[in-house]
Amino acid sequence: MTDAAAASARRPGEQALTALGLGAPALDPADASPHTFPGGGRWRTELPSCEGPEALAVVLKEASRLDVPIHRISQGSGVWMLTDAEITEMVEATGERDIELCLFTGPRGTWDIGGSTRTDSRGGGLRARGHDAVAGCVEDAVRATELGVQCLLVADEGVLWTLHRARLAGIIPADTTLKVSALIGPVNPAAYAVHERLGADSVNVPSDLTLDHLTEIRRASGAPMDLYVEAPDDLGGYVRMYEVAEFIRRGAPLYLKFGLSRAPGLYPYGHHLRELSLSTARERVRRGRLVLDLLARHGSDGDMAPLGSRLPGELNRFDLPS
Repeated sequence: MTDAAAASARRPGEQALTALGLGAPALDPADASPHTFPGGGRWRTELPSCEGPEALAVVLKEASRLDVPIHRISQGSGVWMLTDAEITEMVEATGERDIELCLFTGPRGTWDIGGSTRTDSRGGGLRARGHDAVAGCVEDAVRATELGVQCLLVADEGVLWTLHRARLAGIIPADTTLKVSALIGPVNPAAYAVHERLGADSVNVPSDLTLDHLTEIRRASGAPMDLYVEAPDDLGGYVRMYEVAEFIRRGAPLYLKFGLSRAPGLYPYGHHLRELSLSTARERVRRGRLVLDLLARHGSDGDMAPLGSRLPGELNRFDLPS
């Protein structure tokens, strides 16, 4: 949001509270992010946890019915949980709407034999354990991009750096975008900048960061940020709809992610979870409509990036090893 737009936008409850002598302090222009997406716009939308062609069809139908604009649709179970035919169907369906499709890459620590992820400390988390797990992620990346997928989700810094090098080397297309999962999302500006330099084109930060944390990150990096407005339960279950205008003002360029709390986990998805997948997909779109309505009521719905835009702009990267 520009300074002028921020000045004219209405904050939740502002008029009533001001009348009662309880008005909030004026917004500090120094808190605002100076960054935008290339081609204009400060925010895009993302619909996560769309686990296959059938759920995707539900999302697209509901998005049309509720008039919810979508820039990116992401999946969480992984490339390896989809057949070639399913991936192709999803690529074609999103391509018709000019929506970016993002699929998760490879084996991850929470699903393999590593015992540390099952300890109280959850050591290792989703990261790729050993050479073979990294190789599996690369295998997924090559297969997915050959089938037309343009965005890959990663949950390991080594995989991120490897896939960044792979696109520079022409192993995967140069315009493939790499998205960092919320499950390894950085929580401070120094770590955020490291992910950017490793090759991240958008970085999903945890939804428990404060507004000041977002401002701190934006002073260190202009890489696009992904943020669940409503987080799934395994990411905390936070519902922060009333802060969405401030998310944009402080965190731009920002993907607003329409997650869903109080819903069972879907990963890894299979047909035994079909009804859950379809019902939660539908509800995520409705949650998106609620967020967009709230922004509109507060006069903060301007500056959305054009639909069909997907590239992150010029970003800072580490030098490649010689």
